[in-house]
Amino acid sequence: MTMRAPMRLLALVALCFALPVRALLPEVGAVPPAVPTAAEAPVALLVDLGSGQVLHARNPDRRFMPASVTKVMTLYLAFELLKAKRLHPDQVFTMRPEVAREWRRKGSTMFLDPGERVRVEDLLLGIANVSANDGAAVLGDGQAGSVAAWTAQMNRTAWSLGMNGSHWGSPNGFPDEGRTFTTATDLVTLARAMITRHPDEFGYYIGRMGFDYKGIVQVNHDPMIGRVPGADGIKTGFTNESGFSYLGTARRSGQRLVLVLAGVENGRLRARLARAYVEWGFSAFERRELFAADIPVGEARVQDGAARSVALKAAGPVTINLPRGTTPDLTATIRYEGPLRAPIAAGQEVAMLEVTAPGVSPAHIPLYAAEAVRTAGPLDRIVNGVAGLFS
Repeated sequence: MTMRAPMRLLALVALCFALPVRALLPEVGAVPPAVPTAAEAPVALLVDLGSGQVLHARNPDRRFMPASVTKVMTLYLAFELLKAKRLHPDQVFTMRPEVAREWRRKGSTMFLDPGERVRVEDLLLGIANVSANDGAAVLGDGQAGSVAAWTAQMNRTAWSLGMNGSHWGSPNGFPDEGRTFTTATDLVTLARAMITRHPDEFGYYIGRMGFDYKGIVQVNHDPMIGRVPGADGIKTGFTNESGFSYLGTARRSGQRLVLVLAGVENGRLRARLARAYVEWGFSAFERRELFAADIPVGEARVQDGAARSVALKAAGPVTINLPRGTTPDLTATIRYEGPLRAPIAAGQEVAMLEVTAPGVSPAHIPLYAAEAVRTAGPLDRIVNGVAGLFS
């Protein structure tokens, strides 16, 4: 399919081919590590994803309009459907006339036209990296039968993740009189689910420097990728009503931080704040390792199982972030609703390790069963009963 582009668009495309994508990105100078002020970012949240420890928070549960950050929910739902084999990267969807009437060339776009057929992989890349409003609508319409049905799936998925402060009115976050809203806490929950449940899709689709579709090269406006060591994006957002927002992440030396900013005045300030905020998170704390990877941290009681208890392990090293230069006393507590009921699968999440220290936010590390525990048979019940007499 050929597309007749206006002269200004052709000039932009020619410039994009003449320069590497990196050269088209606005330069952001080096900034010292710092926490954004309340005037700069009314909503700010910085979390160590591995430990769940909140390193800094300002209004983390205040609702705000996320604008295009909404598309992270669309991407996560798509990744869930890919995993469930209900969506495939090579599937082809068509921009139906009714979708085109609503979303063709509306805001950020990948320049889809009525009747155009496009692969799911290209839709996901366009949504993730150039914030394609049309791409999100075509994906939702194609998979669910209508944009409204897709949006309903987004809301059900959000609720299943515990995102109780969020509601989605569209797959792309275009202004809708306040029907779409979220919180910083919910966005961190969404980022954690995306990164832990779909690491391959996250690594493939998220955080590219730009996207070339139909010969039209566009850049990713993420303020950290290509500028902050270890940064791999996630999503920016902007409307006149919401201001500038950002959900981003960076990983260094096995530690992944996730940050949220909302209500920022302009894009240049958002870029500076994001870089300063994440650098502060990496530099203001030192990580103290409590347990090495694969070392049992304790055990939990089991009811009706072939064993009376099960060893518990974290997914990796157990660490806590402490303000640099401090050595406070630490307290570790294993929490679970127990006793656990057999059967229990190896690797099943069954408990939480809470690590606390004076003056810092607690760390909450999921704990998993180190081995399987089958349901007790008659002989197991006798052995367990006798053992209980001496315990």
